[in-house]
Amino acid sequence: MKTNSVLDIIKENFLFFDGAMGTMLQEAGMKAGEIPELYNIENPDIIYDIHKKYFEAGAHVATTNTFGANKLKLEGKGYSLEEIITSAVKNAVKAAEEFKDKKYVALDIGPIGSLLAPLGTLKFEEAYEIFKEQVVAGTKAGADLILIETMSDLYEAKAAVLAAKENSHLPVFCTMTFHDENRTFSGTDVLTMVSVLEGLGVDALGVNCSKGPNELQGIVEEVLKYSHLPVIVQANAGNPKVKNNKVYYDFDKDLYSEEILIMAQKGVAIIGGCCGTTPEYIKSIVGKLKNIKPIKLNPKRITCTSSSSQTVIIGEEVKIIGERINPTGKKRLKEALRNGEIDYLIKEAINQMETGSDILDVNVGLPDIDEKSMMKKVVEDLQSLISLPLQIDSANEEVIEEAVRIYNGKPIINSVNGKKSSMDKILPIVKKYGALVIALTLDEEGIPKNSQKRLEIAGKIIEEAKSYGISEEDILVDPLVLTASAEQSAVLETLKAITMIKSKYNVKIVLGTSNVSFGLPNREILNTTYLAMALSYGLDAPITDSTNESLMDVVRSFKVLANQDKDSREYIKEYSNIKEKKIGKEYSNMELQDIIIKGLKDDAGKVTEELLKEKTSLEIVNDYMIPALDIVGDRYEKQELFLPQLIRSAETSKVVFEVIKSKMIADGRENISKGKILLATVEGDIHDIGKNIVKLILENYGYHIIDLGKDVPMYKIVETVKKEDIKLVGLSALMTTTVRNMELVIKKLKSIDPDIKIMVGGAVMSPKYSKDIGADFYGRDARKAVDIAKEVFPEN
Repeated sequence: MKTNSVLDIIKENFLFFDGAMGTMLQEAGMKAGEIPELYNIENPDIIYDIHKKYFEAGAHVATTNTFGANKLKLEGKGYSLEEIITSAVKNAVKAAEEFKDKKYVALDIGPIGSLLAPLGTLKFEEAYEIFKEQVVAGTKAGADLILIETMSDLYEAKAAVLAAKENSHLPVFCTMTFHDENRTFSGTDVLTMVSVLEGLGVDALGVNCSKGPNELQGIVEEVLKYSHLPVIVQANAGNPKVKNNKVYYDFDKDLYSEEILIMAQKGVAIIGGCCGTTPEYIKSIVGKLKNIKPIKLNPKRITCTSSSSQTVIIGEEVKIIGERINPTGKKRLKEALRNGEIDYLIKEAINQMETGSDILDVNVGLPDIDEKSMMKKVVEDLQSLISLPLQIDSANEEVIEEAVRIYNGKPIINSVNGKKSSMDKILPIVKKYGALVIALTLDEEGIPKNSQKRLEIAGKIIEEAKSYGISEEDILVDPLVLTASAEQSAVLETLKAITMIKSKYNVKIVLGTSNVSFGLPNREILNTTYLAMALSYGLDAPITDSTNESLMDVVRSFKVLANQDKDSREYIKEYSNIKEKKIGKEYSNMELQDIIIKGLKDDAGKVTEELLKEKTSLEIVNDYMIPALDIVGDRYEKQELFLPQLIRSAETSKVVFEVIKSKMIADGRENISKGKILLATVEGDIHDIGKNIVKLILENYGYHIIDLGKDVPMYKIVETVKKEDIKLVGLSALMTTTVRNMELVIKKLKSIDPDIKIMVGGAVMSPKYSKDIGADFYGRDARKAVDIAKEVFPEN
């Protein structure tokens, strides 16, 4: 086996990957619409020759021609998936064996091409099985490592990494692709990507595709700032352009290698190319870096937890862990859990988010419900709507693992304690899924009365965690407060333990402070006083009720006095007369517009039915739906919310629209339509994620969408345009190999109707490229598509 040497190379030298496969296949004569992966069997000499050229250029690693080799894309194409992947690996291995120096083969795994729930219909478990099939086949065929690349959805990347780690012994590299505002298509920022992928145990991580090397410099710097792993970069050769009916890229090999040199000098250790790069590019990079060695990274060490779109760093300033999703002592919440009223929990989550919680604790433990299935359902729903990280709280390790496995981000596990049985059960889960963990300072003897014993228990847990490879930064210690009514002398011991633990270990402290007042009158004054005391001793993240204004007053004022709230900005914003003070929303009286914005699907239908008793369908659409969607769209553009929240609001709006349509049909009236739009992913491309989101949003704005699906031949698009008298067409493509088909469709449509308007979108598109191929509009995202539709149909 050669695999260990791949990782050994990175310790002292640069590791060079190959460049684009699609670009080389096009140069070899592959026609638009052909399936690249079938070349592994039908034209193996071409694939072998491409790999050999990259090896000759100096690449250490050849990436197999399996980017889209999954069962959704290749089903019914005449060969089994295993045959295609095996042939791909054998072609690369054959080329590698031509060289005396060691060459390696990376099993290439690209995105599936379908959105994972909640953004789409593909379940996390289904995605895992699709990736598992690829991993098993590639490993069996003789690959040396696995490259998971061009991921735009962190959730999909997690499914792929788990499939690779659980079904193969090979090293795993993972790269994601970033777009505008340095976020992935689904809204993941750089720090979140690094923290989640590192936690999952990949061997190298980084970025590829989407941009030229110059445009990736800022993103790469951010990756290097936080990554403790080798960083890989495979940039495009600039941006695609069209000249004389041919696609070319605006960065030649010399410009490209100059930018790569800058990245190498910053700390990038693994380098290759993506769209538009060829063996000449790799040769130029190898030559540029031949006299230098990789530099050692010195990343910032932080304690952080993440959702898919937001990372919360614990320790730089006080963070609030919201405690309200916990049935203990809450009659209404218990009732909601028993009745499966998930929307009640969602409202609690929104309320805590709006009143200042940074992280949400989630506990659904009741003796008379299926805790595991309920926890899974609640986590899935919350992460589709709330951008805050979640803390998974259960006494059952099976419930914890079920939740953290399907969680989209880096969760906190609540909790482990000093009992050997607890550490044996919980710490392996923490390590496998890259979570933070709360360590409770109790053991077989219970909760200690003194601070020294708490320190000892904390130390025992920390050292045991290290034996699993869990760093101190991933541990949050809870020194546990006892009630002043029963253990008054022990109350200060908890605070002393905070200082002692933090002085010895690089861990952060969490604490549920409200227990101190149990059994005493006027609990609020005790709670607020003790919270202030704990913060002054070094408490990093109180587990508390952010809807309690008195407690939040303490936190906000402490952050000013501790120099955490710079220039008192948050304090002034909260308490200035210019701005009304936030108050928790009474959700029972919420207007339809708020319901749509917050994505409360269960309430949407009932409220719409009531509104229809006094307002017309058109009034509801124009006065509630459209303004709500506009607000959500504005917040999406400003990155105040992200794709999961956008989709959830759109789905809620869809519930409203269905009620309105039913009412109109019952009244014998026609549906509302603001215009007819055709959408299609062009022939040869099976990626329709962006198109499906555009469809959902446009439908909610009242447009009639004719969706032809993916891999749509030109004749079908033309035929439908004629039949339906379409005035606006939306075309999408993810891969450079299929953009030529998009250009051909545009030319054909314009030859039939010069006045027809065409918008295009997809990862490879840009405003300039869109213009070059004859499109009228570049639809950057779903919100832009709405603006385009309004421009094309101004009368509506």
